[in-house]
Amino acid sequence: MHLKTKLLLLCVFALLSTSLLAQKSKAQLEKEKKENLKKINETEKILKETASEKNSSLGQLKAINHQIDIQQDVMSTINQEISMLNGEISDLSIVTNALESDLAQLKKEYADMIYSAYKANQGYSQLTFLFSASTFNQLFLRLKYLEQYAKARQRQVTQIEKVRDALNGQKSNLVSKKEEQGELLNSKIAENRNLINLKSKQNQIVQDLSKREKELKRELASRKRSIEQLDNLLADIIKKEIAASNKGKNTSANTISLSAEGAVLSASFEDNKNKLPWPVASGFVSEKFGKHAHPVLKNITVENQGVDIQTQKDANVQAVFSGKVATTAFVPGMNSVVIIQHGDYYTLYAKLKTVNVKKGQVITAKQSIGSVFTNKDGITELQFQVWKNNVKLDPEKWLFKK
Repeated sequence: MHLKTKLLLLCVFALLSTSLLAQKSKAQLEKEKKENLKKINETEKILKETASEKNSSLGQLKAINHQIDIQQDVMSTINQEISMLNGEISDLSIVTNALESDLAQLKKEYADMIYSAYKANQGYSQLTFLFSASTFNQLFLRLKYLEQYAKARQRQVTQIEKVRDALNGQKSNLVSKKEEQGELLNSKIAENRNLINLKSKQNQIVQDLSKREKELKRELASRKRSIEQLDNLLADIIKKEIAASNKGKNTSANTISLSAEGAVLSASFEDNKNKLPWPVASGFVSEKFGKHAHPVLKNITVENQGVDIQTQKDANVQAVFSGKVATTAFVPGMNSVVIIQHGDYYTLYAKLKTVNVKKGQVITAKQSIGSVFTNKDGITELQFQVWKNNVKLDPEKWLFKK
């Protein structure tokens, strides 16, 4: 085989291997895009429920902000796909050009071979060439020469056919990739238009809410009081549990002294970090754990002891892990509350509309404990917390990543 053809075919095989690896990555990107589009649809349903009220609300703003974040992820994925495709098109173009050059060279060599054979024979037929030999040995050598020459010509024809087939295949791939590129560019334009519309809605809601600064500050102060009551409720339960578990011991412990069964349950809960199911089937984290800037009020910092999960109306709430109901209560601003003990871990579910478990009841993971309350603004939002003894933890680090 011609050296150039060998090298070129190696390039083709290398390109195909790279393409297979890229395909894997492309499949991952496509999966991410589908998941994000699913999240957008889910958030859109939630947003429609909040938008049914006339006034703009923080719930609407949180849903819009979440949609914008996901939309930007979709745009990022599309850009990565386009970048990957551009690289594939560039590689295919290089190989296609090289194959075209190689094919032209092979055809030229074949033409030269035919012409040289004609010149060598001086226009005589092969039979004349053979029988004009002066000796039998010369006749034999001429016969071998013709056989070898015929094989060389056949090899050249085979090389030409292989390169031509490879070239046609690469040209077909190139056309397909360019069509895919066009579809992605159209998709990017459409998604960018969606992003612009979302940012426009975001600006409008922020403007509306900015005009209600006093009302927002009152709501913030009310929420702060509700959170303090939740803290006191759970802190009191933990304090009593610590005292009861350490009764009779000469200690000033600030952690629960676990029984063998409690220790197993606690260890099992800890082993499920990043794996716990979400307390609601659909929804998104509308406010994260810890301190962060208020989405509207300037120079105002808010602190969340858990996470708020915005979901759909009448959404079912499930326990994220097996345990025992430590208490059920009602807290103004947080509505009905359920606290579940898992050894020395606790999970708290607030802003419930209904509760269908009782204090002391042993429950299993994913068991229904109630439904989420919808407020006057049409916001259906669950407050979810995770504690270990009296230390508040970031719930997002415990739930599996959607």
